[in-house]
Amino acid sequence: MAKRPSKKPVKKVLAKKPEVKKEAKKPEVKKQETKKSFKARFADFRAARKEAKKSRVKLHKSFRRSYREDYRRDLEVPGMLAHAFAALKAIFKNWKLFLGLLIITIVLNVFLVGLMNEETYRQFQEVLDQTNAEFAGGKISNVLKATLLMISTITTGGLSGDSSESATVFAVLIFLMVWLCTIYILRHRFAGHVIKLRDALYNSMTPLISTLAVFVIILFQCIPLFILLIVYSTAVATDFLATPFYALVFFIFAMAMVLLSGYLLSSSVIAFVAVSAPGLYPLRAINTASNLMAGRRVRFILRLVFLFFALLFMWVIVVIPLILLDLWLKASFEALAGFPFIPIVLLTMTCFTMFYITTYLYLYYRWMLNYDEK
Repeated sequence: MAKRPSKKPVKKVLAKKPEVKKEAKKPEVKKQETKKSFKARFADFRAARKEAKKSRVKLHKSFRRSYREDYRRDLEVPGMLAHAFAALKAIFKNWKLFLGLLIITIVLNVFLVGLMNEETYRQFQEVLDQTNAEFAGGKISNVLKATLLMISTITTGGLSGDSSESATVFAVLIFLMVWLCTIYILRHRFAGHVIKLRDALYNSMTPLISTLAVFVIILFQCIPLFILLIVYSTAVATDFLATPFYALVFFIFAMAMVLLSGYLLSSSVIAFVAVSAPGLYPLRAINTASNLMAGRRVRFILRLVFLFFALLFMWVIVVIPLILLDLWLKASFEALAGFPFIPIVLLTMTCFTMFYITTYLYLYYRWMLNYDEK
């Protein structure tokens, strides 16, 4: 048989694609960042300031008459008496948290600041007894004696046992701690959260630096009052006020200084509450408080005056009976003569006063925010 011829594999010739020459990449030229000149930066700063000023509440315009309907801002809040009782209710409703905070505050004050010495209190009592015997013929009643003891102890700085610089620094830090913890407790309790005292102690210290910055600004705004005290002491020492005309001049100067500090402090006190919010910077808090207080400063100052009298009433109804009890116990039992009962009472009332002032101001700030949001 004849063999079939073997088939050779046929190579397929594919048409070659024309080569496309790749263009060489041009080297990227980095744009040089040109630094802004001082004039451009100043223009940007002025533009940012103008934008910030647009958000401010302006009720008066320079060299233009202001009508009452233009600058009057309504505010629906509870009355002064209801405000005072609302602060008490908020404290006693969360009495477990505030009781623990009260104990911690008292312990820190005793160890870091110092407790008034019992001997100092006894010296006040002896001076008062001597004055009663010499000038009043022993006719001062025990109630009046207790009232004078309380006033003399407070006004002479007898609430603390140490007046050194370190004690003052510790007292300021303790006050800031109490302020922030109280606001933290109230904010979360009003929001319906269940918290413990350790949550307030650990988490409320976040805005400490911001709060301290606002506190320093408040001290600077008190400079007119400090100048007034210095001028008054100098005027009394030199008999400057003996002349009626000079007394009138000093009165006008004193009113100007008081009005200036009162105007500045009325918004900064609210800023001291607002800055405790997380993430709020000090200057932003002051601007926010200034917008809230625009047209409402007089009403707020009246609230502060009422707060003073409310605290005075609390101290009278609490401290005076306890002083009378202390006088009776130490007269009946000699073993209790050295026990510092009244210094402990005064320190406890001082701590409670801090709680009450913080709650009182926070409630007013909260009511203003809720009203503006509506």
